[in-house]
Formats: sequence, C-alpha cells, structure tokens
Amino acid sequence: MEVKIESIPEGTITSPEGFHAGATCAGINKKAKDKLDLGILFSEVPCAATALFTTNRIKAAPVVLSQERLQQGRALALVVNSGCANACTGEKGLAHAAEMAELTAEGIGISPEDVLVASTGVIGQPLPMKRIRTAIEQVILSRDGGHELAKAMLTTDTFAKETAVTVKIDGNEFAIGGVAKGSGMIHPNLATLLCFLTTDAVVEMDFLKSALKKAVDVSFNMISIDGDTSTNDMVLLMANGLTGSEAIIQGSDQADAFQQALDQVCIYLARYVARDGEGATKLIEVTVGGAPTIAEARSAARTVATSSLVKAAVHGADPNWGRVMAAVGRSGVEVVESKLDLYIGDIPVVKAGRLLPFGKRSVIQLLKGSEVSINLNLNLGSGNATAWGCDLSEEYVTINSQYMT
Repeated sequence: MEVKIESIPEGTITSPEGFHAGATCAGINKKAKDKLDLGILFSEVPCAATALFTTNRIKAAPVVLSQERLQQGRALALVVNSGCANACTGEKGLAHAAEMAELTAEGIGISPEDVLVASTGVIGQPLPMKRIRTAIEQVILSRDGGHELAKAMLTTDTFAKETAVTVKIDGNEFAIGGVAKGSGMIHPNLATLLCFLTTDAVVEMDFLKSALKKAVDVSFNMISIDGDTSTNDMVLLMANGLTGSEAIIQGSDQADAFQQALDQVCIYLARYVARDGEGATKLIEVTVGGAPTIAEARSAARTVATSSLVKAAVHGADPNWGRVMAAVGRSGVEVVESKLDLYIGDIPVVKAGRLLPFGKRSVIQLLKGSEVSINLNLNLGSGNATAWGCDLSEEYVTINSQYMT
C-alpha cells in the first residue's frame, strides 16, 4: 500500500470537490480584514457531518442551534459571522441564529434544518439582524470562495488560517481542506475557537466522529493562548463523498491515511492559531517525552505552554529555565526530579535533574527567535505529546483592555 499526502498550493476549505463559499461585508465587525465579516459555506450534495463544541457551560446561541441540528448527522451549509458572538443573548439570540440559517437556506434553495450557524466576537450583544438580512443576499458562492470565508471569520487575528491536502492511496484520491480562526480566549477542551473542515471522501459516520476527535486531541486541544475557553468554540467536519469511492471505515488502510491527513491539516491550523495569539511575537512549542502515559504527557506539555511566567520569559528572551521546571512540577503528572531532562532548542540545560553548564548567550539567542522549542523528557515511560502556545506581551493586555472601546 502506497500513501501519498501532498499540500495543495493556496489550498483552502473549498479545495475538496463540490464545496463553494463566499463572504461579504455586513458591517458587524468594524475591524474586519478586507471588510469581510459574514461568510457562507455550501456543499453541492448533502454531507455526513460531525462537530465538537465548547465545554464551557455558557454556550452561545449558534452552538446550541448547531449542536441540535447535527444530531441528524448531516448538513449542507454553514453561515458564519465575526464581530458579534451572539452569546448570553437569551431567546432573542436563539431566534437570530435560526433566522440566519433560514435566510441562508432560502438563498441557496435548501432546508433550514441543513444549515449550521457559527458566530465569533463580543459576548452579550445582539446581532444586527437588519444588516445581516441584507448581507446574506449579497454573498456570491464560488469554488475559490474559501479564501473569502477564511477572512470573514477573523476577529483580532492578523491573518487568515487555511490549508488543504490531497491524499492518494491504492489508486484512489480525495482531498481535505480547512479554515480556522482564533487569537484570544483560546484554551480548548474537546473543541476550540472556530474551525471548519471539508472532504470529498466517502466516510462512514462512526469513523468520521472518531477521526475528528483524534485529530482535535493532537492539534487544537494542544494549544493555549491565554487559558480562557470561549462560549462559541466549534470544530466542524463535513464529508460530501463526491469522490464516489468505497466508504472509509474504521480499521482500513484508507482510514489510516485519512486520519494522518486530517491530523496534518488540523495541526497546521492549530500551530498558526497559536502563532497568531493576541499580541504574540513568538510561537512556543513544548514537547514532553518519557511520560508514564500519553494523557500525562499532554497535561504536562499544556501546563508548560500555558504558564504565564514561561510565556513572559520567552517574550523577554530571559533564560529562566526554573519556570519550566516549576510548571511541569505543578502539572499534576508524575515527575521525578532526578530523572528529568530539559532542553531549550537543541541546548541541554538540565540532565537527570542536575543543571548543566550551558551558554547563557546561546539560549538567549534561541529565545529571541520567532519560534521557541522547549523539550522535556520525564524518563518514566513512553508517553509523548506536543503543545503549542505563544509569548505574553504588553500588546495582549492592550488588546484585551480595549476590546469593546
């Protein structure tokens, strides 16, 4: 069996066959990139669809609506806006989310029950439905409209996150594409931010659900920007099956290839979400190896990547390695100091719990880079995991102290 996964140049969510998208300016998000703040995604044929949502007990209206509709395991379209989260808006917010779906369905010519809704932005404010009603009519769907959709999702993000890959296996070929947004209020649990994924593969529903959860666990669930979990988080995967090949089922060679490709797409998007954290100047990658279990490796890596003191030290290029040790020590996982190894970049700092003589200037130079890697080996087992975060800058405080003003 030969598997080949290749990135699609300028790939996006509409790279898989049969998906169309478009976006427009509704005047909801005053800081919208290219003035796009409302977008629509549509599949030519019904999709098997599944999603993971925020575990925050306060759930935005679009989350409530989309969770309910996805119980049928299918979808044809999605409408998304930025600038207003439509969260903490009560029955009025639910009515607005439903109306967005109805307007989208009417414009395309499908059932409202087949339309999902997502929103992102300020919490506690009602959607400007008068503007939205007009804007939805203006959206023009096209095969390359994924790039517009990716921009329409952004809030404090500084750039769009989008990618796509093709998978070739045993003479068959399919594609997976995706877009994501996220810059602040990012600390996922089961799902995170907004991410929409598409594929033209034929995928059996049970495997589709399993594949999405596994991909999210190694990607979006391993990033953190500020320790806050949003009310609007949603990761959606739609499979329209237009390749017409045999259905991908759990345990098959095709399933392994699909999982590998989906993981690749999600990790790519997750890394760029972390890199584009509010006020961020650096991406932090934390790898923990030698943990008793994978779950403990993930917990330790996430704790270090989330530590405000570690993030601040990286921002200032301060070689304060003790902050990393303190973070892993409080992570709740099994740690034996006398067995712990620590590397910053490729420079060994601690071996078997003992500080090594290292070039301070060399470490400072590494910390000044745009990407900083921290590697820990607990030497207690075979569990490995990688987490991503960003540095903590003065700009983060500025952005979040003026978000509504």
